[in-house]
Amino acid sequence: MSELKDELRAVFLFESLTDEQLDWLLDHGTVEVHDAGDVVYNQGELAEFFYVMLDGEVQLEKRLDGTDVVLTSSDLPGSYAGAMRAFVPGSQDESYVSSLRAVTRSRLFKLRAEDFAYVLKTWFPMAVHLLSGVFLGLTTTEALVGQREKLIALGALSAGLAHELNNPASAEVRAAELLNGRLQEARQAMVKLAPATTSEGLEKLLQLMVEAAERARTAPTLSALDAGHLEDTLAGRLEDAGVSGAWELAPVFASAGLDEAWLHRVLTCAGDGAPDAVRWLAAGIDIENLVGEIRTSAGRISELVGAMKDYSHLDKAPFDTIDVHDGIESTLVILKHKLKKGVEVVRDYDRSLPKICAQAGELNQVWTNLIANAVEAMDRKGTLTIHTARERDCVLVEIGDTGPGIPADVQRRIFEPFFTTKDVGEGTGLGLDISYRIVARRHHGDIRVQSEPGNTRFQVLLPIEQPAAKTTAS
Repeated sequence: MSELKDELRAVFLFESLTDEQLDWLLDHGTVEVHDAGDVVYNQGELAEFFYVMLDGEVQLEKRLDGTDVVLTSSDLPGSYAGAMRAFVPGSQDESYVSSLRAVTRSRLFKLRAEDFAYVLKTWFPMAVHLLSGVFLGLTTTEALVGQREKLIALGALSAGLAHELNNPASAEVRAAELLNGRLQEARQAMVKLAPATTSEGLEKLLQLMVEAAERARTAPTLSALDAGHLEDTLAGRLEDAGVSGAWELAPVFASAGLDEAWLHRVLTCAGDGAPDAVRWLAAGIDIENLVGEIRTSAGRISELVGAMKDYSHLDKAPFDTIDVHDGIESTLVILKHKLKKGVEVVRDYDRSLPKICAQAGELNQVWTNLIANAVEAMDRKGTLTIHTARERDCVLVEIGDTGPGIPADVQRRIFEPFFTTKDVGEGTGLGLDISYRIVARRHHGDIRVQSEPGNTRFQVLLPIEQPAAKTTAS
């Protein structure tokens, strides 16, 4: 024991401790020996222990894209890892954020997280308060700025959605107002037509109305020259029949694909009531068109609401089996207002990709950040390419743009929190940091960038399956 006590005292972490404190560590800690290649603890496991290396060499590894990336290595006695935040309230249940592996045969002093927290709080209370304040202050600041980033993004999405909803809603209101007027015209025409027409004549006119509605639904689009010629022919025929406003009524019949032969049957059937019959039929055709316009507008509103529901995934479990294409398409619908002015969207999807286990709402935030950044980089004019493929055990989503590119020195810092190249007030520098956290930490994936002038590509790699501990803990 005395040898181990001397060994602990020689370590820079413990060199200032008293004999009583070193004895306490010896009573509560143990020494583990790990051969070269042994994993001391795995990323994602419950952070139960604090480790101090006595001799040997160890390295920290981070699992990204299905492979272990070495973060750092050390052969300095006293190097430490593990439950280093155990002294922070509520952090005892956190998982190891990386893995610790022995590079050579190594001896490690091992202390339980609660014992490590006791040591700091009891022996160094002032340091604990200072460290806790710094840690919690940074966490709070980051959370507040992160919330602001999300609120800014939400505001932009709300403005865009309001703009998208305004168009079909305005079309609906306009069509409803016109529909009310056409219904009144149809009633007035029928009031005048009914006394002057036999029941047999009214039945034939109703059949002609049904025929007109059917032909209007399947009418081909005429060229400007052919449409003008047909309108002239129909207007002339209406004038000969004594119908006032012939040049206003003729385009209604022409757009419905109705020809002179159909109009002749109407005039023959109606007899003296031809002017009122023509107005009634024209109003009926307009009513059909307006109802169709209202139906189309309502369908567009329903599509937008559905896209927003899919985008937010308010009715879905935190982790679910999803198709990444659904989230991308919902995001494109929500961001449509940003794409209208000159952005061509190229979809290069591999629809055979398997579904993945993921948190759809969080991934939609990633797609929003990457697509919005790409559009802004191109100044809203260029080609946005979205490519999906399988890469080993991951699904790859690549979002490319034809903007000026990202300089190499910026690429190295692009995922750093608070780093931004935008003007003051235009960005918080957290969009890509949040995206990285969602992909790498939340989904055990990876996000990277490749850029040159005219070709910038952000690549997101998402594991098809998530570790069981991750999905259940969420």
